[in-house]
Amino acid sequence: MITRIWHGRTRTSDAEKYLDFLLTAGTREYLDTSGNLSVRVWKKLDPDCCHFWTVTEWTDVAAIKAFAGEDYERAKYYPEDDGVLLEFEEKVEHYESFRVSQPS
Repeated sequence: MITRIWHGRTRTSDAEKYLDFLLTAGTREYLDTSGNLSVRVWKKLDPDCCHFWTVTEWTDVAAIKAFAGEDYERAKYYPEDDGVLLEFEEKVEHYESFRVSQPS
């Protein structure tokens, strides 16, 4: 399993509007892509900005490429990000990840 993590920042005044976007249209394409296992949105409000992370789990790199394209390490942005995000980070992070279960 591969975990993909994207990070973005907004002004605090845009935080709730952007969270609404991420929880609906901003993550729809992830959910609609075959091989996506989960989508989580993390939010951290600081005094001068608000941080957001989308943390997604995928079956494999091929599934991520179906979502993000051949250059799958490049961040993917949407028109709604313009004027809201404080910067456009070029890359996302990918990690091999493992589920841990309770012993039987």
